[in-house]
Amino acid sequence: MHTFRNSYFEKVCVIVMTYLYLLINFLTVLFPIILSFDKRVQFYKNWKFIFPGLFLSGLVFLFWDYLFTVYHVWSFNPKYVIGVYFLNLPIEEILFFITVPFSCIFIYQCLNYYIQRDLLKSASKLVSYTLIAASICFLVLFHDRVYTLITFSLLLAIILCAELFKLSFLSKFYLAYAVSLIPFYIVNGLLTSYPVVMYNDAENMGFRIGTIPFEDHFYSLVLLLMNIWFFEYFKNGRKRPLSKV
Repeated sequence: MHTFRNSYFEKVCVIVMTYLYLLINFLTVLFPIILSFDKRVQFYKNWKFIFPGLFLSGLVFLFWDYLFTVYHVWSFNPKYVIGVYFLNLPIEEILFFITVPFSCIFIYQCLNYYIQRDLLKSASKLVSYTLIAASICFLVLFHDRVYTLITFSLLLAIILCAELFKLSFLSKFYLAYAVSLIPFYIVNGLLTSYPVVMYNDAENMGFRIGTIPFEDHFYSLVLLLMNIWFFEYFKNGRKRPLSKV
């Protein structure tokens, strides 16, 4: 009987591990979907404005993701994926670029609803200039590392564009990004600690916060800003300008 229980437990563990990345995706998006129908925020009414951006940003990031696998920047542990691939990418990785931005836009919308005051308005430019300066420094110091090079090149480009277009929602995005770091550390912590995603440290700075590569924080920032920019455009772009007067 004891042997049977051990055998059953081992089989359950194997199944859970095989579906781990899929499960992480599911849990990432579960509560935002359920809470979308809250009578106050009514996030479900904004879904139609989210999906065009998810598609467009997904094309950009899946392109880089594919190249990263080709150039061995990272790889995916076959123990934790179901084995369905498209362009070297497990289906779970493709879903990641849907579930994570969707959930973070939900955070962004909730903060906008519950916090009417623009808390980071006065600090927004300082944050942008700090990100620009940091990007330039890291590009100079680590230009030979593929992940660092691409991450901070994208970050530099999108922050410069955001400041050039004087995005009115940028300060609110920075607040939402700061809050999104809480689930970020949970999700990326799981993905990098097992590990589901295996990084080649020869192609990054080699510095980690816990098990999470430092670049991940800024790769995520670019992904989320791009999605929220698209979201704001499709939601409000035709009604009012997205830039400050």
